[in-house]
Amino acid sequence: MHDQAEKLRQLLRKSNNYDQNNDNQKRTSNTRVMAVTSGKGGVGKTNFTINLAISLSNFGYSVLVIDADIGLANIDVLLGIFPKETISSVLTKNKKITDVITDGPNGIKIIAGGSGLYNMVQLNDESLEHLKKQIIEMESRFDYILIDTGAGISEIVMGFVAAAHEVILITTPEPTSLTDVYALIKALRIKGYNNKLKLVVNKAENSKEALSVFEKISAASSKFLSTKIENLGYILKSKQVEEAVKNQQPFITLFPNSTMSRNINSIATKIIGTSIENEKSNFQSFLSRFKAFFINNRTQ
Repeated sequence: MHDQAEKLRQLLRKSNNYDQNNDNQKRTSNTRVMAVTSGKGGVGKTNFTINLAISLSNFGYSVLVIDADIGLANIDVLLGIFPKETISSVLTKNKKITDVITDGPNGIKIIAGGSGLYNMVQLNDESLEHLKKQIIEMESRFDYILIDTGAGISEIVMGFVAAAHEVILITTPEPTSLTDVYALIKALRIKGYNNKLKLVVNKAENSKEALSVFEKISAASSKFLSTKIENLGYILKSKQVEEAVKNQQPFITLFPNSTMSRNINSIATKIIGTSIENEKSNFQSFLSRFKAFFINNRTQ
């Protein structure tokens, strides 16, 4: 397993070096690519992603959300929108990537991914370069790209997470959720992921419970995995979330003055206040690391 992790690190370094040295790839993008994931389903990951995107947009930042929950993509359902095109259209219909971007609420943009994102793994170098060139043109439009992954530790989820420079882990106070998010952190550690891991405790009864959950996960990760977890914040449990879902509206727009909206704004503020130092955080380098992850796995 150690050899596999080392090979992954080598591939990631090669991918980043290629991006940095290729004249066609050079750019000064400050786009932050963040994967939002969880150890199990039902913890509110997708809802969190949507509302965080809107909060960042409300603060004046341009945000793109990519629905990468293969097989269970439902951002469009939560928002009551139905995109005509997905990223598959770029790969199979010669569409431009700007053609598959759908307008979301409060100025955010959305790309429906679904199974089309997995097809990126199968791209040859020429096709990948074609996609990257389009992404370079598109990328300068966005300050943040949020990738809503599936839950768990499947290969495709691990691919998205391993490729991101920043990862937001969503958990709840439930014991099964804590166990599963720890398993996810452990899997990332085994895969050689060493970038920032941020934890959000969703559906907490109060701030004390949220802090207790964070401390448990942080202590276990530090002691047994030598992994540091950042406390990004929490969102208190509220029946208004269910009401917002039924209305196919984000809770931050339906209940802007609610406690949970203040919670999400606090998290957005914390994200805005941090930066990635000495990192190339953009979507074209994300693609390189994403494909490298699967190339590495296929050679094992």
